Amino acid sequence: MRIVDSQVHLWGPDTPARPWPPGREADAQRPYPISKETLLLQMDQAGVERVVLVPPSWEGDRNDLALEAAAAYPDRFGVMGRLSLTDPASRDQVASWRDQPGMLGMRFAFHNRHYRHMLTDGSADWLWPAAEATGIPLMVLVPGHLEVLDRIATKHPGLRLVIDHVGVSLRPNDSSVWDELPAVCALARHPNVAVKASGLPHWSGEAYPFADLHGYLRQLFDAYGPKRMFWGTDLTRMPCTYYECIHMFTDHLPWLRGDDLEWVMGRGVCEWLGWESPPPGSRRALGPLAVPDGRPASSGF
Repeated sequence: MRIVDSQVHLWGPDTPARPWPPGREADAQRPYPISKETLLLQMDQAGVERVVLVPPSWEGDRNDLALEAAAAYPDRFGVMGRLSLTDPASRDQVASWRDQPGMLGMRFAFHNRHYRHMLTDGSADWLWPAAEATGIPLMVLVPGHLEVLDRIATKHPGLRLVIDHVGVSLRPNDSSVWDELPAVCALARHPNVAVKASGLPHWSGEAYPFADLHGYLRQLFDAYGPKRMFWGTDLTRMPCTYYECIHMFTDHLPWLRGDDLEWVMGRGVCEWLGWESPPPGSRRALGPLAVPDGRPASSGF
């Protein structure tokens, strides 16, 4: 079975030659860099074939390290890149965005003080029709603003949207966040919306296999089905091992088996993003969406 992680970060150090935006050090998930070699070691130990790299916000709007990793290991890493919503030059980059080797689409986080306002103040309004017209899939982190995503999905039915981290608030080990789940599930009525079942152990109040989360996962699966629910980790934020993130799904959800399990664990996200295994130098255009097992002792981080 192909296992593909729908979200992992890597990043470099904050240096004069490659500075981070001021004041972002506290936002980093680990107090040290995470390299492509570190991720490859973790992937190989856990049996993960591919990873979707999401450049982290604390480095600013840059994709250089993720694209370097995808260039070096094109069938291990793909990139959902960052793009500045306020830079006028960004609009000219959309048409050729997926011409960058390894680039699968774009990812936007509207969850903190740095970016939350952009979802509602008009800064992002130009993006939705532009991405729809060029067939660029988007991953979006929008806790607390699902009604905005509902309007976007309705107005732009050809735009592929992936809701990050189940769509609920990121408060760790807090069962109250699941009060938001019905609103997330309601968005499944849009065939152009998928969801990442990523980062789940972050919310658990129990040890592996995190049984307190299984019922919520079943609700998500019943709403989106196997082809629109993508397993993932956000590995550097997890309080557990890669093994546990994987085997929670593969060994402890008796209702998730066979073809459904294969779709959830990797096939679905690859098809949604158009991440095939192409000949060197080639890319497949997506176009707008049509409408109607060894266990490591620790995470290594």
